[in-house]
Amino acid sequence: MLGAQHAYTLTLSLLGVAWLTTAADPSSNVATAAGLSPLTVITPDVSAFVEGVLNSSTIPGVTVGVVRLAPADKQPVAELAAWGRQTEEGDGHDLTPDASALFALASCSKAFLVTSIGLLMDDYAHGRNVTPLPHVVDAFDWDTKMQELLPDEWALQDEWATAKANLRNAFGHVTGLPRHDYSYRPGDTHEDVVKRQRLLQPAWELREQWSYNNQMYMVGARIVEKYAQVPYETFVTSRIFKLLNMTSSTYSPSAAARTRRVTQTWTRGVRRIPYWFSDEVNALFAGPGGAISNVEDMTKWLATLLNGGVDPRTNTTIVPASVLANMTTSRAIESGVPAMDISIVGYGMGWFRQSYKGHDAVWHFGAIPGFSLLAAFLPADNLGIVILANMDEKQDATMSILYRVIDEALDLPRSDGLELDTQFDAQMPLLQVQTVTEPPANPLPLDLDAYTGNYTNTAYGTIAFCDPASTSAYCTRVLAAFAPVEAASADTLPAARLYAAWPRVWSLHIRLRHTSGNTFGLVFPRLFPDGYGENKTAFEFYDSVVSVGRVEFEVEGGRVQGFALVTQEDAAAARLERTNGTIREIGDAWFDKLK
Repeated sequence: MLGAQHAYTLTLSLLGVAWLTTAADPSSNVATAAGLSPLTVITPDVSAFVEGVLNSSTIPGVTVGVVRLAPADKQPVAELAAWGRQTEEGDGHDLTPDASALFALASCSKAFLVTSIGLLMDDYAHGRNVTPLPHVVDAFDWDTKMQELLPDEWALQDEWATAKANLRNAFGHVTGLPRHDYSYRPGDTHEDVVKRQRLLQPAWELREQWSYNNQMYMVGARIVEKYAQVPYETFVTSRIFKLLNMTSSTYSPSAAARTRRVTQTWTRGVRRIPYWFSDEVNALFAGPGGAISNVEDMTKWLATLLNGGVDPRTNTTIVPASVLANMTTSRAIESGVPAMDISIVGYGMGWFRQSYKGHDAVWHFGAIPGFSLLAAFLPADNLGIVILANMDEKQDATMSILYRVIDEALDLPRSDGLELDTQFDAQMPLLQVQTVTEPPANPLPLDLDAYTGNYTNTAYGTIAFCDPASTSAYCTRVLAAFAPVEAASADTLPAARLYAAWPRVWSLHIRLRHTSGNTFGLVFPRLFPDGYGENKTAFEFYDSVVSVGRVEFEVEGGRVQGFALVTQEDAAAARLERTNGTIREIGDAWFDKLK
């Protein structure tokens, strides 16, 4: 268990060069600004609440930034705070008072991509970009078709969606294409991802259903690099980070690591894991989730959004007003059912939007292995909030902190009773397999070795499955990688299971375990046979939502013909309704068995 959490709070009077120009009371170290009430948002009560969240959710550490604009001169007033640990080597409360620790922003990065596309539009509108647009592009705006901008690259399986999908649809997650997060891999370029989408199974018609899709933001990065003629990361750095004096923000994990300010990261169950992305992979994932920053820099970004896209320090327009309006205006519904104190949730482009206790809130979460992030601003209430935590799958916890800070800032009735995510705790093993004490009621129709061998899909690539008795050189290596991880688990694995090495952005291996008939449960793990950090006990990591699924094998004439991969059940259900419902039609992908 983690030690007691210690809170450190600092309200800044200076952020960078002349970031805050309000006077400060030297005796209290609290920046003062006439007309802001209550002046301090991160009060002892809020601090105690955050400590309680960390203790109950096992999050090692969290940093919080709150920013508002002084009514008199629109200068930002920021409060930064940190609780808990940044390293396992520290004393348990080594996140520093200046909250300078760096975190991956994950999907909180998506707003930078949409802003970049908007800046590109603005460049063309004002003659600042002379890179020729395709002759079919009459107007470069949010309704411009993807096919027009990438005529030699863009295509989806659905012909109508190919022709009609526009930028707004792509960044609003309504193209009809589900996640397909295991179709891209290390070494891919943005162009590779775009060209492969024509091979991926859709699930819905264009604009029929909101469905989160990281790949469309990779397509957006491709558009930026094609027409700005610079790498996407360079564009964001020069047009946003540098102008806002976000000096700690970067798209380079190695550059961030050299500062020695990147927080260490943990996964559910309180095991340390490494920073997930290499520089190469981070470049691929830059558009949907590659930015690295801290709460100090993020308060500068949120202050600019609160100020209508204009940097309040310099009066420089960073986000044109039309871009800000388009990206924050919801045109799709993510959740159509309201809850107590919370309205239905809409999505614009890179931002969710909802009402909380009658107050309009624009926000986005971020989630990658080792991180849970949240950025939000309330335009009508002059309030921006960023919450960065160094453990994954803690979105409920970060959201509860967000609500508590809003309650304090706006003097609303407290919502301390909001339920936290208690699904995972410090004692939960990271090897999560179904305990089987007797054979399944519906046994495997064929001998297990009939399911081994090579399978291929044009979009996803080739997978070679081994069973526990396989003896090839490849299978020996694969089984050896799994052996210490499974030996370290107290759970009982079913006898019928299959293994594969399959390097992807989110995982390096596959394990299948038989459940019934020709169906196997699936996980995409990353194995740590030697442990990680100070704990040398073997373990594995996989995301409990996007790294699990099932495989349905097809058997005809006593031979395995192939299998359907299913990782999104809602997408499989949608395909079931609009097709004949065969195994080959319902999955994310169909893999043929190679003879």
